[in-house]
Amino acid sequence: MAVTALLLSSTMLPVQAAPLPPPEGEVLLRVMGNIEHPNVDGELQLDLDQLMTLSPHVIETATPWTEGVGRFEGPLFRAVLEAAGAEGERVRVASLNEYEIEIPFSDLHDYDVILAVMRDGEPIAVRDLGPVLVLYPFDEHPELLNETIRHRSVWHVGTVDVQ
Repeated sequence: MAVTALLLSSTMLPVQAAPLPPPEGEVLLRVMGNIEHPNVDGELQLDLDQLMTLSPHVIETATPWTEGVGRFEGPLFRAVLEAAGAEGERVRVASLNEYEIEIPFSDLHDYDVILAVMRDGEPIAVRDLGPVLVLYPFDEHPELLNETIRHRSVWHVGTVDVQ
């Protein structure tokens, strides 16, 4: 477990000295579990502005669920975990409709997986897979177009539980 945490932390931003302040806007994501930097009731709660300030990243890709190539923006998943002070081997991602899947930290180390919150310059609406979407860089890495990764590409993400 310590080796995995070390591998992940070596690819992330420096550990924050203090937790982020509580969100001022609507909470889009709650990070819980084995974290050291909560900001509200033992969780790291993040709004759109906070998410977009954590290592913003752009992926231009087609997905199995959308038409054509889209321009998706959001923080690197590993940067969100770093902001939370996460330690573990995997995360359990849960959607607003209660779909859950585990994602190993190795995915977040090996690929620039983002928590997409914007598509083509607009916030992603719930009816369009939002407000948060786990997105792998499919066009950069065609090997990711497989059943396992499709299941890990969670839409309507509400919580991330670090384990």
